[in-house]
Amino acid sequence: MTDLPNRALFREQLKRELARLREGEQLAVLYIDIDEFKSVNDTLGHLIGDELLKSVAVSLGNCISASDFVVRLGGDEFAIVQTAIKDREDVADLVTRMYRAIRQPYQCLGHQVTTDASVGIALAPQHGGDLDQLLKNADLAMYAAKAAGRRTYRFFEPEMDARVKARRVLEMDLRQAITDGGLEVYYQPCVNLQDNRITGCEALLRWRHPERSMISPAEFIPIAEETGLINQLGEWVLTTACAEATTWPDDIKLAVNVSPIQFKDDTFALKVVAALGASGLSASRLELEITEAVLIRGLSASRLELEITEAVLIRDDEAALAILHQLRALGVRIALDDFGTGYSSLSYLQRFPFDKIKIDRCFVDSIAESSCIVQAVVNIAAARKIVTTAEGVETEQQRDLLRTLGCTEMQGYLFSAAKPAAVLKQLLFSHRGRHEAAETGPRAPVSVRRARRGFQI
Repeated sequence: MTDLPNRALFREQLKRELARLREGEQLAVLYIDIDEFKSVNDTLGHLIGDELLKSVAVSLGNCISASDFVVRLGGDEFAIVQTAIKDREDVADLVTRMYRAIRQPYQCLGHQVTTDASVGIALAPQHGGDLDQLLKNADLAMYAAKAAGRRTYRFFEPEMDARVKARRVLEMDLRQAITDGGLEVYYQPCVNLQDNRITGCEALLRWRHPERSMISPAEFIPIAEETGLINQLGEWVLTTACAEATTWPDDIKLAVNVSPIQFKDDTFALKVVAALGASGLSASRLELEITEAVLIRGLSASRLELEITEAVLIRDDEAALAILHQLRALGVRIALDDFGTGYSSLSYLQRFPFDKIKIDRCFVDSIAESSCIVQAVVNIAAARKIVTTAEGVETEQQRDLLRTLGCTEMQGYLFSAAKPAAVLKQLLFSHRGRHEAAETGPRAPVSVRRARRGFQI
């Protein structure tokens, strides 16, 4: 299709070039992955995608010298072999020319299409004189470029191989933990800023590794999302958390995070229904939080609150809107998580039926400097009758200022860290007991009790 050599011919040509290398000479292998090419196929069709690949092939061919060659490895992956290089600067100059060329808009059957690429680079002989080793290292460097956010390039470094091996071991351990039941659900309370009552609890996935102790979700959740394990994990968390929430007081809600990967499943709403039905949890008690974090599925719809990150909405907001309306029809609550940290758009608050906005901890950490932003968010939410929850509250100063600004709820270490289910249950009932005793104690005059109740209202 592109009139370029294929993978088999590429290996033959590269093998010959490696055999010709003399002492002091170098060559570079550049692995090139076209970023977000799948979205072009999905939105514009495969004919447009094919035209884009042809155009990229021409652009790459125009960047190389007569002694270099470019090939298509398959799909949206290309490779360049650059010969007779003196140092890395020669390779960096080629990459600069390549980016300048492929970032120009292409006209593909009447559509203007732009694209970009992630590039991994391995040098011979220092990164491998053996063909397969050199190709493996170029591939590792490309993976590192993609992990760095795409649209960039990376030279191979020995640490990359070690990181990939460690990641592979962690993936295998995670699979084993899922099989052996080595994962736990912890719960972090959310409290009302006016009367300090617990209003709900957020389910958080925890992994106690047999050798490494507790492993941060920030380390294993990305692996779960990349491998597809997040769907299995999310379903288990949701089911487990919903069943646990049925043992709490009836007015305590359950918040469950949902990965963007889960949210792309057209049957997601049906899975929520199944989880609610299995647990008997009321839908109004479930709050779903769509984030890049961990979890969940299961419970009665009215007790579930779903937290949605803006990243989910940006990718396909019409499809996301349809799913949100399905969940809203069940009675499930919807929360927008990490508000203000991504591509925030106030239009989301008008187009999507959110019940809650969670103010990201980055604003809470610098609340003195960010108070005007928090105040604006609180005012907008209040005007639309949306609850606001501040995340990561760790000091009394932060709590007091958030209360002054009119924020509805808080969550963070100041009140409680995430707790195992049994510990959390004790906290819920003991905390409630103290509040009820304070309200109805025999020594409290009737006027005082009424005043307290009025304050809570």
